[in-house]
Amino acid sequence: QVQLVESGGGLVQPGGSLRLSCVVSGVAIERETMAWYRRAPGRQRELVATYVPDGTPNTEDSVKGRFTMSRDNDKNTVYLQMNALKPEDTAVYYCRIMGPGSWGRGTQVTVSS
Repeated sequence: QVQLVESGGGLVQPGGSLRLSCVVSGVAIERETMAWYRRAPGRQRELVATYVPDGTPNTEDSVKGRFTMSRDNDKNTVYLQMNALKPEDTAVYYCRIMGPGSWGRGTQVTVSS
């Protein structure tokens, strides 16, 4: 059974940083495309970043230059480094493994002064 567990969310002031982690069990991520999504209040879930095997991470325009996705295949973990956070980044952030199509339960990020 594939499981994904996100962590690292919390309350941060505008301009601050957070690092999200997603630990995967039940499958080795080395050959899997991984992704981060988010769902803001009242909005649909949207793609934030993807990372294909043996490739480079890609971030969506809304977070480009501020967010960076990385992966550690030995730890079966992916990360989302979020810098220069804005109130509009407030959302539940989800990790997804694209092949099996499994989702984590999400971690709340709130950007507020």
